Amino acid sequence: MAAPSDRIEHSRAALAHAVSSRTWRQALSLGRSDATLAPAIRVGLATAVVLIAGGLIGRPELAGFAALGATCSAFGRYEPYPRRAGKLALVGGMIVLYATLAALVGVVAPSAAIEVIAVSIAAGVAALLLAAFAVMGPGAVIPVFASTAAIAFAHTAADVVTVFLATAVGALVGLGAALLPALLHPAGPAQLAVARALAAVDAHRGTPRDEPARAAIAHARTVVTLNGGARADRHRLALMTLLDDAEGLLDAWARGDDPAHAETVLAHERALRALRRYDGLPTGAAVALPAPPRSFFAEGLARITSRPLILNGIRIAIAAALAAWCASALGFEHPLWATMGAVAAMQGVTFQSTVQRGIQRLLGNMAGAAIAAGLLALSPGYWQAVLAVVAFQVTAELLVVKNYALLSIAVTPMALILTGLAGHLSPAVAIDRVGDTLVGVLIGITVAAVTIEIGDRQHLPAPLNPGPNPGRED
Repeated sequence: MAAPSDRIEHSRAALAHAVSSRTWRQALSLGRSDATLAPAIRVGLATAVVLIAGGLIGRPELAGFAALGATCSAFGRYEPYPRRAGKLALVGGMIVLYATLAALVGVVAPSAAIEVIAVSIAAGVAALLLAAFAVMGPGAVIPVFASTAAIAFAHTAADVVTVFLATAVGALVGLGAALLPALLHPAGPAQLAVARALAAVDAHRGTPRDEPARAAIAHARTVVTLNGGARADRHRLALMTLLDDAEGLLDAWARGDDPAHAETVLAHERALRALRRYDGLPTGAAVALPAPPRSFFAEGLARITSRPLILNGIRIAIAAALAAWCASALGFEHPLWATMGAVAAMQGVTFQSTVQRGIQRLLGNMAGAAIAAGLLALSPGYWQAVLAVVAFQVTAELLVVKNYALLSIAVTPMALILTGLAGHLSPAVAIDRVGDTLVGVLIGITVAAVTIEIGDRQHLPAPLNPGPNPGRED
């Protein structure tokens, strides 16, 4: 167990890392895009469907909550379809439940203190559940956003029912949009997983640290196994053969050999990423698929009692509550927005990633708020707002793996315009958004630094943290 003085010094070093110029420069680095067009179009389509439907029936407030439900389509973009269906059902159900319970709190106990406590606890539980069930995507900030919107909206029992029905319909639309490609391109997730594995092998060609590439190959094997029925069809066996060849390249490079067929194996990557079945694969080696892993639900139930995950959920709940109360004390009109800033920052796996996400969210919100203020000043009508929301949603999905700051530039005006669908918002609300985000990010980073694990040392300077950093996967 670390001595108190060691922990204090570790936290001090963590805070110093948060304000260093090197950290801020790293936060502005760009990642590599990876097959984002199709998922972006699916999320945009789901959002457009519910917003158009809400406009046609003359209920813009319903459209806003339905759009929140439809954001479940942004999760699990790389999962094989059977597992994607389960995870999206979990996320969609969570969004519906969070919005409905928050609306109920807004009706039964319309107290700012109770609302803060309820949303903060909900944020911690959402972070725990999404981590335990390994649900990749926007994270706990989405159900928290649904909660804050529902609390502000609901005043009667009828409003609670309205929130439930609208969010549930949106979640069903989002689920359908995310699974629709299974009818058109059922091999898509398997091909993409193999393509990403080949890209990882190419990126680590001849390097001593090939663990990321081997991990990508292992993940691809799981996706290929799950992306289909129990029968080992020819296409999936061919994908397994290609993965065997890719792993053989890593083994050869580890021995110091220079395999002549490397370019032939790696050249399959581009064709595998196309939105169609690729039949130009090697055949003949793989004769069976590995045994399928346990269901994600069983794995999640086994992890849900994990001490680190529970502690992280508690940290996020505390940061969310502190952020809201600080924002309220500073006079901001939407203190629950500060909870989203804290939650978004603390979704990072390590303290280093927490700081980077915090910086990126702050900078992105500042730029996005300026865009939102300009658009709100134009007083757009409902259909103009719908067009803007869908455009920003698709843009956000396209930028998701490039840089979180760029993502936030698109998400901020989208969220503000979505919030104002049921009524006009003043451009001044964009200033509140920046202020709340600043408070949330500062509180989130501070709580993360104070509670940092003594083994979390990625943020420390190289002399104190020897060894190369593992490669990053998009």
